[in-house]
Amino acid sequence: MARVDLLEAHGHALRAFGDAVHAAGEADWGHRTPCTEWTVRDLVNHLVAEQLWAPALLAGATLDDVGDRYDGDVLGEDPVSAWDAAAEAAREAFLDEGILERAVHVSTGLLPAREYGWQMTIDAAVHAWDLATALGLPGPVTEDLAERLLDVVRPWVDEWQGLGIFAPPVPVPRDAGPAARLVALLGRDPR
Repeated sequence: MARVDLLEAHGHALRAFGDAVHAAGEADWGHRTPCTEWTVRDLVNHLVAEQLWAPALLAGATLDDVGDRYDGDVLGEDPVSAWDAAAEAAREAFLDEGILERAVHVSTGLLPAREYGWQMTIDAAVHAWDLATALGLPGPVTEDLAERLLDVVRPWVDEWQGLGIFAPPVPVPRDAGPAARLVALLGRDPR
């Protein structure tokens, strides 16, 4: 199994989420997701807002610089187009030469851009699973991607769960595949 690098993983995660967004029908936007406080629309809004933040933060903006620009509904009347535009802008920002060697301002202080990239990738991949599950679609996270994300997230998982970013882990059988182990580690029941 080849080791998946950050930019490759980021691209896979954005595509997985985007594929699920494009599969959502008009009647699906009010469906509940595994993130019980969110509907499909709420979940997509969350991910669009995150992608909107990325170009500004990667360019050196602080949280105060961005302010409340991406609070509230960022989807408007066309959630699919909102996702496409935000994901494309975030992807382009992450692909800028040298960007991963910088630091970005986040709520906890300065963070290496590479670490921020992994956080964004893990969040997009796990929420791709949430969205696909809510829509009754097959799991979108490949085993190779899940294996790599497991390696990356393990050192951070306790901190993230302590901050309430993810729910406590859900037990899975020993023979569970990497995708099931990933979503379970981040508080989802893969069954």
